[in-house]
Amino acid sequence: MRKLTLTMLFAAALAGCTTTPIAPPPLDLPKTGAYDPALERWWTAFNDPVLTALIDEALAQNLDLAAAITRVDQARAQYKIVQFAQYPDVNVGANAARSRQSTVGNIVLPPGTPAIANDFRVGLNASYELDLWGKYRTATAAAQNDLLATQYARETVRTVVAAEVARAYFRLLASDAQLSVLNDTLRIRTETVSLQQDRFDAGVIGEFDLATAQAERAAVASDVAVAVRLVSENQSALAVLLGRSPREVFEPKFDRDLRMVWLVTVPTLPPELPSDMLSRRPDIRDAELRLAAANQRIDVARADYFPSISLTGAFGSESGVLKSLFSGPAMIWSIGAGLIQPLVGLALVTDNVELKTAQRDETVVFYRQTVQAAFRDAHDALTANQTTRDALAAQTERKDFLQKSLELADLRYRAGYSAYIEVLDVQRQLLQAQSLQIVAARNVRLAVVDVAKALGGGWDYKTAVAGP
Repeated sequence: MRKLTLTMLFAAALAGCTTTPIAPPPLDLPKTGAYDPALERWWTAFNDPVLTALIDEALAQNLDLAAAITRVDQARAQYKIVQFAQYPDVNVGANAARSRQSTVGNIVLPPGTPAIANDFRVGLNASYELDLWGKYRTATAAAQNDLLATQYARETVRTVVAAEVARAYFRLLASDAQLSVLNDTLRIRTETVSLQQDRFDAGVIGEFDLATAQAERAAVASDVAVAVRLVSENQSALAVLLGRSPREVFEPKFDRDLRMVWLVTVPTLPPELPSDMLSRRPDIRDAELRLAAANQRIDVARADYFPSISLTGAFGSESGVLKSLFSGPAMIWSIGAGLIQPLVGLALVTDNVELKTAQRDETVVFYRQTVQAAFRDAHDALTANQTTRDALAAQTERKDFLQKSLELADLRYRAGYSAYIEVLDVQRQLLQAQSLQIVAARNVRLAVVDVAKALGGGWDYKTAVAGP
């Protein structure tokens, strides 16, 4: 049994002496550029004061961001709780008791001993577990990493909120533009129906041309109703992102200039990754710190292999008479030390180490997934940043050509060289081209937003996160 005990203690010591590295695993990363873009407030590059005001409001009022801030407060409180274990536990106490001893039968009290006695005590009690193996220091470091991780998680929410507000704003502008084009088209269709009605009444055209014009007007009226719904939905979505009240979400109101959908400046971003891509993404830094904390908790679990050494002490005074409580002879004190070494519970310690190791392995997978997703975001955003501009140029060219085609088709119809159906066909194509041009212009702006978000824009990645 003695040999077995020594063997178990030796094995536990070897296991406890192992230190887990906290650095993240190496990854095969793509080549980055050598530039440092200023993306802390990327939305100001659009030169749209309405957009800037909306994002500033969201960063101050958004409820998701408010919840992330409370999680930082929780992590800071938890860090302080864990940190407290490194210090001695000191308590002050006062007790008063009155008791009576039995004198019946064979119970005989010593001479002069009263059957009824008082006991008054006041003093300090202290206990402290020596952190010889770094268990509490490592646990505190892990809690500190958790706190820093929640701060990076807060900044992740900040970047998402800024991007989503910009996306919602540009979608709202696009839906406004769609509604404006459809209202103009509906007005033209209404005038066309009136004209065709007059021509029908005069016997110039047949009922087919009149019915066709009326059908086209009804189709556009239906599209107008859909566009009105989209405007309303985009307004309520933006109100939620801004953290406005339920009444303001139900009755959203936003002042905006429709001309901004065409006149707003679209920033140009380099088509490559910045040199410090991993540092710019707050979600990656969040994952790194959670991985470091998970590794440190393995060392905390391993420290249980070693004996725990505790020191205790007490100092105070005790007296049977209250007025003598603080006299010199009433002083009492004690000191002590204790050592506890797990023996039968070593298997439980091993199980706990295995648990923390498995949790760390899961965190490694999450870290790899986070980095993978970050570079996918950057890849897709940089690709869209170029292709959406090409699509906008093509759609603009198509709309211009169809505008000329409509003028020619109208002249041909009025001269009697073609049927009215030819004019309607070109009108339908032009309306579609106008709608697609609006969508393409919106997509260019959304692509810029996605690039800024994918590259970690929207926060000061050098100074936003501080220690406890």
